[in-house]
Amino acid sequence: MFEQVVDPVGGSLALSALVAAIPLLTLFVLLGALKVKAWMAGLISLAVAIVLAILAFRMPVGQAVLSATEGAAFGFFPILWIVINAIWVYNLTVATGHFDVLRRSFEKVSPDQRIQAIIIAFCFGALLEALAGFGTPVAISVVMLMALGFQPMKAAAVALIANTAPVAFGALATPIVTLATVTSGVSDDARLTVDTLGAMAGRQTPILAAFVPLVLVLVVDGKRGLKDTWFEALVAGFAFGIAQFVAANYISVPLTDIIAALVAAAAVVAVVRMRKTTYEPVTAATLAGGGAGTVASGPGGRERGGVGATAGEELGDAPGRQDARDPHAPAVGGDRPVVEDSRAEVVKAYAPYGIIIVIFALANLGPVKSALGQAPWTTSFAWPGLNVFAAGSDTELSSTTFSFNWLPAAGTLMIFAGILTMLVLRISPGRALKAYVDTYRELKWAIVTVMAVLALAYVLNQSGMTSHMGRLLAETGAFFAFLSPILGWIGVAVTGSDTSANALFGALQVQAATNAGLDPVLLAAANSSGGVMGKMVSPQNLAIAAAAVGMAGREGELFRKVFGWSMLLLLLMCLIVVLQASPVLSWMVPGP
Repeated sequence: MFEQVVDPVGGSLALSALVAAIPLLTLFVLLGALKVKAWMAGLISLAVAIVLAILAFRMPVGQAVLSATEGAAFGFFPILWIVINAIWVYNLTVATGHFDVLRRSFEKVSPDQRIQAIIIAFCFGALLEALAGFGTPVAISVVMLMALGFQPMKAAAVALIANTAPVAFGALATPIVTLATVTSGVSDDARLTVDTLGAMAGRQTPILAAFVPLVLVLVVDGKRGLKDTWFEALVAGFAFGIAQFVAANYISVPLTDIIAALVAAAAVVAVVRMRKTTYEPVTAATLAGGGAGTVASGPGGRERGGVGATAGEELGDAPGRQDARDPHAPAVGGDRPVVEDSRAEVVKAYAPYGIIIVIFALANLGPVKSALGQAPWTTSFAWPGLNVFAAGSDTELSSTTFSFNWLPAAGTLMIFAGILTMLVLRISPGRALKAYVDTYRELKWAIVTVMAVLALAYVLNQSGMTSHMGRLLAETGAFFAFLSPILGWIGVAVTGSDTSANALFGALQVQAATNAGLDPVLLAAANSSGGVMGKMVSPQNLAIAAAAVGMAGREGELFRKVFGWSMLLLLLMCLIVVLQASPVLSWMVPGP
């Protein structure tokens, strides 16, 4: 057994916190400065954490190793379990050609690229984030946008910026589930649950949602795009935000983004069909021919006006040509064959997503959810051999108990959805199995990365390193409310995952909040909500976007296009959290 030691390094809180920060600094430097591959950086940082836990924080070797194994197991189940199976279902639609049918269906809603950016990158991207997360929305949205005639760099920028508001509830709220898991043992606050933390995040991120579609139309077509399509953008943002708030607080935290994405998409489609527009739609051909308008590449970025100054040029693309390095995008302004899909094929294209929604909705019904939460469908057990106690406590940390909900787990439900998708799309078992094996091959390094980062988080938390960093940060007092979202942003920017950032910093946020006299639920949720803006500048997400558009090596250029927006939205979130920590908006924090 192991009881955490208070101030083990020289009897000093400052020195102990400094040593505790070394594994995180190692991860940041390896990823950000030395550009080491994510999986390797994760493993090296994990090794550093284990060594320091043993030598500096006096954790027995066996306990340190077992702590890492529990974290790695949690990284695979339930986190990677949902990602792998969700991408498998997507791969089934690609294999049968129904993904292309889905894309053409979106194209028919509106020929205007500004509306297409809202529908595909924001609404459909949010649905993909809800079902899979971990870079999936960016990769898929980018390909769809380019297939509709978007220039490569612009498509990548739009997809990255859109992948913000839904991230906190991505992969069926996996970040919130992880947050609840790593924080429940740090404080005796009974509100540190999935439902309450989800409700709190649902009172922060919806405010951002109102602005994201406006940013998208500005990126696509500058001031002209904002002038022409501000109404559609606001409708999408407000519809998504309101639905996200209602779902997170009153319906189901795992289903939050699914509901918000569908409501937003329906609202935009309804407005497009009902509203009589007086502006000329902006299509690939329009941009190829040049047009008036001023464009923006980000807050503080250079603006250019006049004929021919298109958003594509400002984002580094020459209109009217196909980038030689882009294997996907059609020549902008060129003729593409018109394919008419039958109603039956369109229904089949939407079927997998409808199946997923129905299955998860049924699984989250009160009686069903309660039944699936019982043995033998769900079981909890103490991690074998792991016995960790907080300093001065005779109760084991709750994080040493592993919950194995093998049947109601989101990943298992996704397998059922995949089987039904096989039947609907008439996919043979052999072909589906090949797609499943290929999915594991595609994600092999992502699997290693996520398991390593979660193992790192468990070692930090259970050795006491996290609590020491939290105690030191708490000495900033009320100012920590402003720093809280920034910490989440750093975590996501480095790891590429809101889930990993919550695993790394969730316990620290609660510890710091408790010591500083701030609300632990508010700051724990702020870690997740602040992290969503780090998604667009994460090296992993930038690499995914650049690779999808055939521009590997231009991640730095893409980073510069989205960094300003990331900073602006992060500042907005910091102000929201500060106000929620003050009497001005404290009524928004869920009570006991």
